[in-house]
Amino acid sequence: MRKLAYLGVVAALLVALQSGLGKATASTATRSESVTQQEADKWEIDQIEVKFHRATTTHNINLMMSLWAPGAVFNIDDQTLTGKTQIKHWFLTQNQAFQPDHHWVSDTPSYKLRVTVNGDKATLYFECDYFDPSTGILTGSAAVTHQLQKINGQWLIVNSAGAPVTPTP
Repeated sequence: MRKLAYLGVVAALLVALQSGLGKATASTATRSESVTQQEADKWEIDQIEVKFHRATTTHNINLMMSLWAPGAVFNIDDQTLTGKTQIKHWFLTQNQAFQPDHHWVSDTPSYKLRVTVNGDKATLYFECDYFDPSTGILTGSAAVTHQLQKINGQWLIVNSAGAPVTPTP
């Protein structure tokens, strides 16, 4: 009888230990999945900056507009633009990088890029440097802070504010 009681205690301890290990493993897996998701979100958000500069360099307005949510707001040059139609019009008519006679290359040095993620919302800040590839001269710089939201599984700009930047040598 005593052996049976000992076996019962040992079995109970094993069940409790196994249950605790399972919870610890599940908790570790959840944290790991959360970190992995945040890294994936940061990579997707970084692609907005990449596409933004590809769009300005190649004058690809469709690529540029694919980054914006339908009701996005863009505060630029003392103007508040609301919706993709107004934002698109601004890029085509007022943004110097999109002008047909400007064949500039735009880029952001990595140290001028910041991303923060909080669930399905994020902030993306970067500075744009525009170069004339025929002369190698810096033609202009601008900074922009984008508020992003994950909508239907895609990160989109919902609110943005642009500002001039004083280039550093």
